[in-house]
Amino acid sequence: MTYLVKNHYTSFALRAVFFDMDGVVFDSMRYHAEAWYRAMARHDVPFSIRDAYMNEGRTGADTINEAFKRHFNRCATEEEIQAIYREKSDIFNKIYKVKKIPNITRVLHRLKKYDIDIYLVTGSAQTSLINVLDEWFPGYFDKNKMITAFDVTHGKPDPEPYAKALALSGLQPNEVVVVENSPLGVRSAVAAGLFTIAVNTGMLDEEILKNECQDSGIVYRDMKMLLGNYGQLTTKIKI
Repeated sequence: MTYLVKNHYTSFALRAVFFDMDGVVFDSMRYHAEAWYRAMARHDVPFSIRDAYMNEGRTGADTINEAFKRHFNRCATEEEIQAIYREKSDIFNKIYKVKKIPNITRVLHRLKKYDIDIYLVTGSAQTSLINVLDEWFPGYFDKNKMITAFDVTHGKPDPEPYAKALALSGLQPNEVVVVENSPLGVRSAVAAGLFTIAVNTGMLDEEILKNECQDSGIVYRDMKMLLGNYGQLTTKIKI
């Protein structure tokens, strides 16, 4: 595996998987994208559905600031950030219907069966989703094994979220795999030195994710493909 050679590891022994939330655990990204589009439009900020997918993984404040810098050559004020994010959250909560990503429960079940630790690493501050994880995935996600937007200074694509998760786990990089779906999430994980599986559950071209993985990851088209191929990464488990 190129990842092992590049990082000077002689072997890979999986002990934990770090999951992103939106688009990986919950089938929620289409609703986030629509909510971002509507909220930005109310404030005359050009922001498309595709822009939402390309910025997925950033904290809300970072997403708003990136849009303001691109179109207005300035950062948003704190008042603008609060207003836009509040409206985005309100819209999301009105239109979202909770759905799981197909086959994610099967993935989680296999990991738990083989005593692989499960962590959540999300740029979201959407408490409406974070708070129902245990309801939808009972026994899989421990609140003490989560890094959210509330825990970081620099969100994805900065490596801080995954670096913090790695420190929290007490593991080495060659004992962890990340499951992501967004270009910026993959960039964050790769920058933190972690092997990353990018599951293309959104609208973006697969090549965008491949470019972010470089030689430290792989792209699958869905969770079913992950289930069929994941055992190639390690002989410890066969998912």
